[in-house]
Amino acid sequence: MRYRKLGKTGPEVSEIGFGSWAIGGAMWGGKRDDEARVSLERAFERGVNFYDTALVYGDGHSERLVGEFARKHPDKVYVATKVPPKAYNWPAPQDAPLELNFPAPWIIECAEKSLKNLGLERIDLLQLHVWAEAWTHQDEWREALEKLRAQGKVRLTGVSINSHDPKSALGLVKERMVDALQVFYNIFDQSPEDELFPACIEAGVGVLARVPFDESSLTGKLTEETTFPDGDFRAQYFGGKLLKETVRRVEALRPIVEGAAGSMARGALRYCLSHPAVSTVIPGMRTPHQVDENSAASDDGPLPPEVVEALHAHRWVRRPY
Repeated sequence: MRYRKLGKTGPEVSEIGFGSWAIGGAMWGGKRDDEARVSLERAFERGVNFYDTALVYGDGHSERLVGEFARKHPDKVYVATKVPPKAYNWPAPQDAPLELNFPAPWIIECAEKSLKNLGLERIDLLQLHVWAEAWTHQDEWREALEKLRAQGKVRLTGVSINSHDPKSALGLVKERMVDALQVFYNIFDQSPEDELFPACIEAGVGVLARVPFDESSLTGKLTEETTFPDGDFRAQYFGGKLLKETVRRVEALRPIVEGAAGSMARGALRYCLSHPAVSTVIPGMRTPHQVDENSAASDDGPLPPEVVEALHAHRWVRRPY
């Protein structure tokens, strides 16, 4: 496992982080706690020291699992979590009022809930779970995060920006309002490379690359006949004709990725790690096999420049969700 600094002021974090949405159970076909606990420990053994969760993942269940694990390894792992919008808008409409989504008392209340779920005294990175560009220069959200930081309850602050909308965070980055951003980034959606990533490098803002597998399509395991368990959100994500179109596009890039990386999953992660703005990639993991496969991508290093260039031809921004 290799490590990168999380922005200018953050710690050295593993290039592959542990995305903890799936272990919360909700929207991913149910809980499998025993397997989740084994996977969390397996990730630690493989050098993973960064674990990203959220208050809404399984209504706190993911946080409780991550916290139980983190307490066994004091001062050796870093935990990030997220404050949900009070209006529960995913994504946040660009005209959404700040006071209905992230009023200061709500941010503080949610942070306290997360600390209780985690059983920790401090959150290493606290992020707002959605974002609207109109909130950039409204002070309330930032003052609430800074209050938590001053109390020693939060180390770093950040924002998880809406999928497919990297430009919305340019103001945050250029004015250095956050320590880190969580960004939708993969072989298909390369849009953060245009403006956001160069700005993050210049400002020293860390980047957490999320959805590196496009919700599993870039693992190469989906077919046109794939069905999903009851309660699995991917049934909607790949609804209508999108599953067929996605599989077609994956098969078109498969020879490039597998030829360079041996597997689609490793290649998808190595694509994200090929950009110097990225601090860590946070694929969802819930089985030891997934942990082994994903963590190995860091050992292999970034993709060769000519492979990255070839994959640029496969850029495809899906739909917002």
